[in-house]
Amino acid sequence: MDEQALLGLNPNADADFRQRALAYFEQLKISQDAWQVCAEALAQSIYSDDHIKFFCFQVLEHQIKFKYSELTEVQQQLIRETLITWLQAQMLNPQPEKTFIRNKAAQVFALLFVTEYLTKWPKFFFDILSVVDLNPRGVDMYLRILMAVDAELVDRDVVHTSEEARRNTLLKDTMREQCIPSLVESWYQILQNYQYNNSELTCQCLEVVGAYVSWIDLSLIANERFINMLLGHMSVEVLREEACDCLFEIVNKGMDPIDKTKLVESLCQVLQSAGLFSIDQEDDVDFLARFSKLVNGMGQALIASWTKLIKNGDMKSAQDTLQAIEAKVALMLQLLIHEDDDISSNIIGFCYDYLHILKQLSALSDQQKANVEAIMLAVMKKLTYDEEYNFENEGEDEAMFVEYRKQLKLLLDRLAQVSPELLLASVRRVFNTTLQNWQTTRFMEVEVAIRLLYMLAEALPVSHGAHFSGDVTKATALQDMMRTLVTSGVSAYQHTSVTLEFFETVVRYEKFFAVEPQHIPTVLMAFLDHRGLRHSSPKVRSRTAYLFSRFVKSLNKQMNPFIEDVLNRIQDLLELSPPENGYQALLSSDDQLFIYETAGVLIVNSEYSAERKQALMRNLLTPLMEKFKVLLEKLMMAQDEDRQMALADCLNHAVGFASRTSKAFSNKQTVKQCGCSQVYLDCLQTFLPALSCPLQKEVLRSGVRTFLHRMIICLEEEVLPFIPSASEHMLKDCEAKDLQEFIPLINQITAKFKTQVSPFLQQMFMPLLHAIFEVLLLPAEENDQSAALEKQMLRRSYFAFLQTVTGSGMSEVIANQGETSQKYLRFVQNRAILKLKRVFQVQRMWSVCCSLSFKEQWITRILLHRRLVLLFFLSWWSSGVRLSFHDSLAAVTDHEAIIEHGMFFLFFRR
Repeated sequence: MDEQALLGLNPNADADFRQRALAYFEQLKISQDAWQVCAEALAQSIYSDDHIKFFCFQVLEHQIKFKYSELTEVQQQLIRETLITWLQAQMLNPQPEKTFIRNKAAQVFALLFVTEYLTKWPKFFFDILSVVDLNPRGVDMYLRILMAVDAELVDRDVVHTSEEARRNTLLKDTMREQCIPSLVESWYQILQNYQYNNSELTCQCLEVVGAYVSWIDLSLIANERFINMLLGHMSVEVLREEACDCLFEIVNKGMDPIDKTKLVESLCQVLQSAGLFSIDQEDDVDFLARFSKLVNGMGQALIASWTKLIKNGDMKSAQDTLQAIEAKVALMLQLLIHEDDDISSNIIGFCYDYLHILKQLSALSDQQKANVEAIMLAVMKKLTYDEEYNFENEGEDEAMFVEYRKQLKLLLDRLAQVSPELLLASVRRVFNTTLQNWQTTRFMEVEVAIRLLYMLAEALPVSHGAHFSGDVTKATALQDMMRTLVTSGVSAYQHTSVTLEFFETVVRYEKFFAVEPQHIPTVLMAFLDHRGLRHSSPKVRSRTAYLFSRFVKSLNKQMNPFIEDVLNRIQDLLELSPPENGYQALLSSDDQLFIYETAGVLIVNSEYSAERKQALMRNLLTPLMEKFKVLLEKLMMAQDEDRQMALADCLNHAVGFASRTSKAFSNKQTVKQCGCSQVYLDCLQTFLPALSCPLQKEVLRSGVRTFLHRMIICLEEEVLPFIPSASEHMLKDCEAKDLQEFIPLINQITAKFKTQVSPFLQQMFMPLLHAIFEVLLLPAEENDQSAALEKQMLRRSYFAFLQTVTGSGMSEVIANQGETSQKYLRFVQNRAILKLKRVFQVQRMWSVCCSLSFKEQWITRILLHRRLVLLFFLSWWSSGVRLSFHDSLAAVTDHEAIIEHGMFFLFFRR
């Protein structure tokens, strides 16, 4: 072997050596007999370096996986002998091989098993067993090979072809017939011999049993001698976690419901007699996590049996199974309320399924009601934050708790389905008790009390959804709790979690304020002062900005008395912060978007006259326009690129804020009806000069484009005078991305105004095509995938533009462009013909089109390829064919329906 190349296998080797080693590996893979050198090196232990050994196994792995069928019988026999020789050597070596080498060797053994077991090596496992006997090193490799074989045959994470799946099924069937009983006997012997003096091998063997039990005959494992041994392992500290997992796999095995119940019950009796059902908070949490998973599996297995028995009509057996389930509830509750969330999380599945059973029962017994209440209290307790939770810098532990809370919410929802009255009463009791003394109560208890109120909105069934009636005599429990929430002063609690939960809850139950509007001022002040938008925590300020917007929008009818006061109080939050003033704004630009939208909603939905609305909107947007002009001048003079970028971002924010205010308008409250048209026209006149700025073009154009999209919707025809100038600037010095974003703007204008913009389209059609093809024809590097993708997207945008023009009834815009458009539309022609040849029987289609004899069958087929039809007819136009509607179209399909679906068919006659 190339000794110099092998030096590169060392992790500490430099890049050149590593590159040489990689090239050498590729050379060996394609070589006809290089693998034999590796096989000899392994069989004769020529190399002591671990990385070289691993390398040799990799070469063998590649040979077996991809080239085994090319080998002769003698060569295949050599590979078998090499692996057996290597395995024999493991029991004589003074030191065991490193774990990564043993694992790779096991993978190679497994690959050879899959390849040869059904044909040339039926005694695969017997040969290995005869070599390893009960030697610890040999047993270790034997168990690793078994796990590798299971991974090849059963692992659901590996995607197998249908042929591989059939092969794996045949392999498992053959193993069950020929060797599984012997393998199971070997496992028993290993467990018996090593359970007291080699815990590592015992745990490995338990893992093997757990893996294989899912697809072998359960009676081979679920018998007295095996179960007794496994239960004995449950009392051995170093073995009990693996024993738990093994028992879990046994319990999960599919079987007859009555037999499953008997199996689970026998396991439970032994576990209970061993004292494992008495859970102590101080117990080993790692073991309890495995144990809770086992209990969860036993509980869900019993519930599955109950469901099958009910379905089969075996009511007596179902009742017996239900009693067995009920007997596990006490243990389930102990694990559910355990302070370790992993232990609690593992039992939630059993708890959820148990509640599903109770939901199906016609009436609950007193014990079942007590169980429901106990689960409810456990969920309320476990929803509580820990003292260590880091609210300002949430990490992995915090993310895991958030996911755990989502699981608990599912339990709460299921509790509401079982007994909504009980849930409501329990939450009300906890909520009222906590908020009566919130000043002296720990933050996590206050937060969870409000959180429970918040969660009731989704937990309570639809029939209980009318929470707020307005009739004092029928005031619901939720209405009472909401009244307590907003009048208790808890919004002043000095913890971010409580503050955020308060605002989340008042926004979720906004209908309460429609019933009791006298509480709106109290909540508005909380939003506007140091508790909300001016809170010391940026996280609270940011979330409150969004929630405040939702609150105002949902209560727009009740907000009229407070509009001007609110606008005055948020004035400082609306200020555009130039990059050079060094002032740290309370809100980020993203948060300010919500504040501007809120201000717009307040103005537009107010009961003021159009003149007053115009004045308020002008007061809102004039500071933006003035700042925009100043900042644009500064940008034109800026030399430093970082400063240019900062100024451009600020300008973009100004345009975005103005655009966001327009979201307040609707079909009922249009810009024109509110008298605000001139304000937005002034904004347009202010923002459009940014398009001619040679600096930071991408940022500025993006913002102005977005504003134009909004103005087309809001101002309608009044925006049209600004479009030609804006289009001219946006087509200058543009790149593929600029055009991709510009074309949708033209499409929007075309589709909305149709023939009104025909003169404009006539004027800009060729400049747009020129810009598009100038970009498309630019040379690009062969491997530049980004540039290729941009060009592909631009082509799509181009076709979409042509489709919009023709679909809007303005095909004359294309027809009137004259001969200068031929070279651009030939691009369409070539692509159309190419695509049509792929899809249609081109010769027949050609004759049909040329003869103008459009049969219904062809029309139907064409309808399936709308874009191709458009391209086809455009290509015919570029060849000099006159375009018109075909008289027979009405006989085939509904012309208006085609237009409605976004396609305008151009039929032609000579």
